[in-house]
Amino acid sequence: MSPLVTSRRGSRIIIFWLFAGLVVLLDQATKAAVRYVAPSTGFMRVLIPGLIDLVHVENTGAAFSIGEGAGPIFALLALVVACAAFVFVCTQEPPLPLTASIACVVGGGLGNMFDRLMQGSVTDFISTSFIDFPVFNVADIAVTCGIFLSFVLYLMWEGRASEEAGR
Repeated sequence: MSPLVTSRRGSRIIIFWLFAGLVVLLDQATKAAVRYVAPSTGFMRVLIPGLIDLVHVENTGAAFSIGEGAGPIFALLALVVACAAFVFVCTQEPPLPLTASIACVVGGGLGNMFDRLMQGSVTDFISTSFIDFPVFNVADIAVTCGIFLSFVLYLMWEGRASEEAGR
């Protein structure tokens, strides 16, 4: 077995890219399916009555359509965040769950970055019908859940490190 696979850092790097890659793959597959099934924007179909609808929207901005037309800047930002997260995982050696949650943020960012670069906009398609909320996609879910989980797991990790240092 190679030293990369057997080292702690190597395990984190593998987990990081595995989770990020899976998020990108799932995100891009779902967006491709939506563009195939609903080739025109504005398409709407009820998926779960009263809960979730499929609505094809193309977004040239970021969350809540902020920064319309600033796709290249958001793409560059996603790349910078991905690099910074990778450096953090390599140098700080966080626990594997924290590594995985950070990777979800990176995977979501890269998924939307690929859309911006290849399509000129981000394909959004999940619409909540029980509450008025912007249409979103798998990458958005990964970023949102990943940030929340990363925050909680980081606080737990830092709390344990402080506790151990105080002993």
